[in-house]
Amino acid sequence: MKINGPHQTNFNPYKNILQKQANIKKEVNKQDQIEISNEAKQLQGNDKVSEKRAAYVQSIKNQVESGEYQVDPEKTAKKMIEFWSNKL
Repeated sequence: MKINGPHQTNFNPYKNILQKQANIKKEVNKQDQIEISNEAKQLQGNDKVSEKRAAYVQSIKNQVESGEYQVDPEKTAKKMIEFWSNKL
């Protein structure tokens, strides 16, 4: 058996550590990226409220503030029954 000592050309005890450090540096340089689909972009654009809807909501707010807003209990009950019967 021949032993050449620590000065062998193929022997580097720190090789694994150097390789790990190089890999970590490569990972650090990576940046997060995000890609938004066309459908998602369209959905983001739909958050604009139409003028008709805004006027309707404002009229309800005014009625509530003035105390004139009346809730129809039968209509509310029907909507609740429809909602929960479709969930089952």
